[in-house]
Amino acid sequence: MAISALTGHAQTTTADDVLATARRVNAYFTTKHPDPTTPTFVRRERSSNLWTRAVYYEGLMALYGIDPQEAYLDYTDQWGDFHQWTPRDGVRTMNADNQCCAQTYLDRYQMTGNNKMFARVRENLDLQMQRKVGWWTWVDAIQMAMPVYTKMYRITGDKRYANHAMKMYTWTRDTLAGGLFNEREGLWWRDKDYVPPYCEADGTNCYWSRGCGWAYAAIVKAMDDLSSRPMDRDIRRHYKQLRKDFRRMSRALLACQRTDGLWNPSLVCPANYGGKELTGTALFLYGMSWGIREGHLSAKRYRKACDRAWTAMANDCVHPNGFLGYVQGTGKEPASAQPVTYDRVPDFEDFGTGCFLLGAAEYYKLVK
Repeated sequence: MAISALTGHAQTTTADDVLATARRVNAYFTTKHPDPTTPTFVRRERSSNLWTRAVYYEGLMALYGIDPQEAYLDYTDQWGDFHQWTPRDGVRTMNADNQCCAQTYLDRYQMTGNNKMFARVRENLDLQMQRKVGWWTWVDAIQMAMPVYTKMYRITGDKRYANHAMKMYTWTRDTLAGGLFNEREGLWWRDKDYVPPYCEADGTNCYWSRGCGWAYAAIVKAMDDLSSRPMDRDIRRHYKQLRKDFRRMSRALLACQRTDGLWNPSLVCPANYGGKELTGTALFLYGMSWGIREGHLSAKRYRKACDRAWTAMANDCVHPNGFLGYVQGTGKEPASAQPVTYDRVPDFEDFGTGCFLLGAAEYYKLVK
């Protein structure tokens, strides 16, 4: 539904309000998981540097950026030290999900200069570039791995990392199954199984909210990294491509926002798994807030969407104790992990918390 149809009261939230809510959500998670090294156990045991937990640390680093508490770094460093600052399954992994934890490893390296937080990530990326395998065959992978490469470029200035990231991104965007990005509609199919002729019950394309959110967040991070250094012709070309996709996605997402400020699991077919959903909403808030602050999006057009999204997240999704409702559990489509409700505990809570903190931190900067 078009955002121009939405009505409501003026924004009154303060930056302190946003921070207080973000702290409450994070405190709920760390209280429930006091030892960051403990494996997760959802149907089977998994190490605590799997992608779901890695997304939480993306959010925690964003929270630290607006609320620099040593406790956040201590919690992160216990986790990183335990995993020897190594991608999940070791330096030879080519799986983007296993590389996601390296985003935080590199964030910590940029704060400390401690080579142990950097060395094995670089070894992993260098191996992948030599082998030229490990294509990103699902849209989530863009968020999991592309920022690792662009952060490495940011740190080293070595264009090979940025070029490889864009090679992988462009392959997923334009080549895989004819291209997972529908430039005309500005949204992403999740993987090759969801491109046409696959469609929703009413014949519309199947666009999964969180899948599009993963791509949106990754584009933001990559643009931020690429702009951190003076741009030559290659980097400028990459940046312009990402900016074009970011703006096209922003227009498409704006048109999909619900009247209550959230987004449905199914972006363009609310009759098929419509309803409130937090993770996609938080990622869209993250991107739109950043886009306004960086001058890529018009505040006049997008600020109201951000205000509505935050108000709905804070009022409709956050429980008094910091638990997050309306988090769609793991999956790959609008139908996954249904029903999504206020009280249902998803299979993994960590990535939902990470998405929330990413959105909250960027919105805090916008409000402040």
